[in-house]
Amino acid sequence: MGLFDDKVVFITGAARGQGRSHALRFAREGADVIAVDIARDAIESVEYELATESELDAVIAEIEGLGRRAVRGMADVRSLTAMQAVVDEGLSRFGKIDIVVANAGIGTYSRVWEMSDQVWRDTIDTNLTGVWNATRAALPSMVERGEGGAVVLTSSTAGLAGYQNTAHYTAAKHGVIGLTKVLAQELGVHKIRANAVCPTAVNTKLIVNDVTFSLFAPGVEKPGVEDVREAFAALNVLPDLPWIEPEDVTEAVIWLASDAARYVTGVAMPVDGGNLVKTW
Repeated sequence: MGLFDDKVVFITGAARGQGRSHALRFAREGADVIAVDIARDAIESVEYELATESELDAVIAEIEGLGRRAVRGMADVRSLTAMQAVVDEGLSRFGKIDIVVANAGIGTYSRVWEMSDQVWRDTIDTNLTGVWNATRAALPSMVERGEGGAVVLTSSTAGLAGYQNTAHYTAAKHGVIGLTKVLAQELGVHKIRANAVCPTAVNTKLIVNDVTFSLFAPGVEKPGVEDVREAFAALNVLPDLPWIEPEDVTEAVIWLASDAARYVTGVAMPVDGGNLVKTW
């Protein structure tokens, strides 16, 4: 018996990183999965490679290898029309959605007065509007069905604090927490809970890439993990912790979506190694 036997979960950003980890864990716990990812380099301002179609295909194959059903959505969260099309396909296939995990996101860096409007718009459109698009597409069927459910949105410690060079990212992630609080109020009467997770740096391509490493080790020509480890670890209270793993975030997502958290709604849960209580 799994925690989510006969449940259906809709996950964005599912091809790799946190989304992949979430999708596979839900499948192991008995859920069928609607897995969405842009799965191509289609956001010009992002300087690292986005997930690929082959990575999305691999996740679908792994879900099915676990004995669960999957719907593959190669779609851009910035488009409500695209999200609705994937949701409709999932509803046609599975008949319902029980859980929404709006996880897709991007990360870039710039000081406010040097930031281009394209960089700002791409980040807001993906990290905030994309989260709204996912919920807007999925929630009508959940409300109409009347059997409750759960929504988990991916924010960040940047949704609860501010970090230099991330005004666009920080604004979007603060917005996700605001959205979470309103969803919790509006959905409560329908027995649908809404919460957010707020990770510190996570070992994914959003963090582990040349551009980010150069920001944290500006004096090094081609910095690697060892060149930035100390700087990242200094962000957190727990020792020798430059970043957490996607699976660490998954544990929080699974709990928030499960009956173990049946009375938890409207919260922004840090998974941060003490980042937010750091007194420097």
